[in-house]
Amino acid sequence: MPDTLADWLTYLETLHPKTIALGLERVAQIKQRLNLQPDFPIIVVGGTNGKGSVCAMLESILHAAGYRVGCYTSPHLLHYNERVRIAKQQATDAELYASFEKIEQVRGAAFSGMEEVPLTYFEFGTLAAMQCFIEHKVDVAILEVGLGGRLDAVNVFDNDCAVIASVDIDHTDYLGDTREAIAYEKAGIMRSGKIAICADEDVPLAIRSHAQQVGAELWCIGGKFSFTAHQGQWDFRSKSGTRSALPYPALRGAYQLQNASAALAALDVLKDRLPISMEAVRRGLGEVQLAGRFQFVPGKPSLILDVAHNPHAARALAQNLAGLPPCPHTYAVFSMLADKDIAGVASALDPHIDTWLVAGVDTPRSATAQQLDQVLEQCRVRGEIKICKNIPDALRYAYNAAGENDRIIAFGSFYTVAEVMAAKRLSIAR
Repeated sequence: MPDTLADWLTYLETLHPKTIALGLERVAQIKQRLNLQPDFPIIVVGGTNGKGSVCAMLESILHAAGYRVGCYTSPHLLHYNERVRIAKQQATDAELYASFEKIEQVRGAAFSGMEEVPLTYFEFGTLAAMQCFIEHKVDVAILEVGLGGRLDAVNVFDNDCAVIASVDIDHTDYLGDTREAIAYEKAGIMRSGKIAICADEDVPLAIRSHAQQVGAELWCIGGKFSFTAHQGQWDFRSKSGTRSALPYPALRGAYQLQNASAALAALDVLKDRLPISMEAVRRGLGEVQLAGRFQFVPGKPSLILDVAHNPHAARALAQNLAGLPPCPHTYAVFSMLADKDIAGVASALDPHIDTWLVAGVDTPRSATAQQLDQVLEQCRVRGEIKICKNIPDALRYAYNAAGENDRIIAFGSFYTVAEVMAAKRLSIAR
């Protein structure tokens, strides 16, 4: 077996012929062989956008309340360890490959003569995360859906509360090309007799119908829970009562109140098992961190990092930019994956960009700089377009060209933000 985390990750990429292969049969087989039976509450968080923010706020508030929290998210930016956190600390290399070893021991045909199961990279990682959480005896686990929900690996574990942060068009090759089709896939994380949270203000019919079909109680924003924004603070209301004079989340962006409301609604669902004080809520909201979500990097010119990789996220980023003080010139360090809606993202940000610096990122799925340039030309963006050889080159150009009162925005994918962070030698707390 591999003996380092890097070797393990390389090995995991070879186990299944497809990078993405939705379905629960494979992961359910290994879950059974490992006898993974968590005895702690599980919150599963899905949605097109916002699920990472909801997970981060849940983790921060629960940690502030004194609970030992397991949190599994994806993808990572700089290190795989970011995906698996216990008590807000990233799992160590040794902990991860010890879990990988246990999975590999039961995955292969050598296990009691059973058939070998070809797990995907994400399936393997999901099982390993739960293995770590069980061994560390966490009080609660937060699992972020990787893709969709119904057939996503995290859905092999029954949850005590499901959260759907938002529903919009993305991953159409796997989830369908309509909002209702995508909503049906995301609704698959709901459980009979449990409460499901939907924080999308325009609740798709598929979510309401599926909740009724499986016997889940659906709490929708604006109905069973809501928020009211005030100057410098906000109020949250649910069936359990009102939490008043809350601090704004440390994560920037007006839409974060929607995500925070989803997190507080989920905590209200589990209040009998996981009681949370107002002090913990306030502290958790004030201390929450999440790299790459409208993240400001100190310095002049200002640098903003955002993983926005679909039109829905791009519109949110545009709204956030519109709320900032005007600046003389905005440079975009821009790259996306070839299978994404590049034109939709570019059109959403076009009014806010003066110079587009385009480059490919280091993955086979990346659009080339030439492809990005072609799409931007077809969209007739108002800004100048410059082709760069790579992301560090684009960032270097931006810093050389920008004045101290200008702005640089790096966005388009997790890979884009990760390569900017690496070029700037930024780090994520470990």
